[in-house]
Amino acid sequence: MPNASLVIANWKMNGNRELTKTMSVALREKLSQLQKVKIVVCPPFTLISELASQCYYDDIAIGAQNVSEHASGAYTGETSTTQLQEFGVSYVLVGHSERRQLFAETDDKVNEKALATVNAGMTAVICVGENKAQRDEGNTWKVVAEQAKAALANLPKEKAGKVVLAYEPVWAIGTGETASPEQAQDVHAKLRTLLVEQFGAIGEKMPLLYGGSVKADNAAELFAQKDIDGGLIGGASLKESDFVAICQAAQG
Repeated sequence: MPNASLVIANWKMNGNRELTKTMSVALREKLSQLQKVKIVVCPPFTLISELASQCYYDDIAIGAQNVSEHASGAYTGETSTTQLQEFGVSYVLVGHSERRQLFAETDDKVNEKALATVNAGMTAVICVGENKAQRDEGNTWKVVAEQAKAALANLPKEKAGKVVLAYEPVWAIGTGETASPEQAQDVHAKLRTLLVEQFGAIGEKMPLLYGGSVKADNAAELFAQKDIDGGLIGGASLKESDFVAICQAAQG
């Protein structure tokens, strides 16, 4: 188990300059009560600089929602690891289900982005999860294991400390449905075993996050599970009071 819980806000294509300010203020007021929680906020690219300026002196990490697997070049619309680092980004979401579904990101591309991220010294937050049909067919672990193994392929053991896995059942993202604590723990326990098999003792300490309609009123029960080390929060991260309450649930 990691030494601290990890809570990551994914604003997706939402938010504005005002939200970067109000969220930074709300978190700053509670940071002294959240010593056991690492907080990361992933705004849209256009707000990264603004957020960094708002929480520059606070213990709040800046994340990006995507990154190019290429270091530089003629890739219109893409953003490289070095460009993200220049604005203080230290975490990158990789392989979110919306990237996989809406933008046709393959397992191979997810792997390339994960390797580019960790090789640049940033932390890759690799997302895995099954859709409703796959769960109904009893293929949850088959799908999740395949995605995780593909994303972690060729990852040197010494880089494993720069990886977080986030289990997000697709059927629970933005739907209001949430995997039960027992369902989520079952997948997390299997992911923990997979990580230990691949990376040894360091696999015990790699954070495993749950995401999928996590809210202030269900976060504590989810985070209480043995192998759930925090959350990747979508809609609830857009309202300061809700996100702070989730962070407080992770504090325990």
